[in-house]
Amino acid sequence: MTQPTVWPALRYDDAPAAIRFLVDVFGFREALVVPDERGDIRHAELRWPEGGAVMLGSTKRTESVHAEMKAGVTSVYVVTDDVDGVYARVRRAGFELAEDLHDTDFGSHTFTTRDPEGNQWTFGTYRGAP
Repeated sequence: MTQPTVWPALRYDDAPAAIRFLVDVFGFREALVVPDERGDIRHAELRWPEGGAVMLGSTKRTESVHAEMKAGVTSVYVVTDDVDGVYARVRRAGFELAEDLHDTDFGSHTFTTRDPEGNQWTFGTYRGAP
C-alpha cells in the first residue's frame, strides 16, 4: 500500500471520543495515539483501510502552530468502494446526514455527515480526475 502523502489535520475538544467515533463508526484504524499525562491527545494518526490517513489532536494542547485551529471546522473527503457500508454504520449510530446518499453527475456514489464535534465528512466513490 502506498504511504499517504497528504494528511488532513483536525482538532477536537474531546480527542479520545473523536478517535473512538472515527474508528468505530467510520472505520478508520488507529496507527498511532500519543496521549499526554492528563489523557489529552498530543498526536494521533488514523489510517483509512483503502489508503490515506488523518492526523488529529486535542484543542487543549497549545504548544504547536495547530493550537490556533478550532474544533469542528474541517471538511474531509474520503474515497471508498464501500460507501453503502459506511453509510449504514453512520445511520446505525444515529448520526444525521448533511447530504443523503446519492449519485452525482460526475460519477460518484456519495453522502455527507458530521462527526460529533461538527467536522464535515463526505464519503464517495469519486477518485478525482485522471
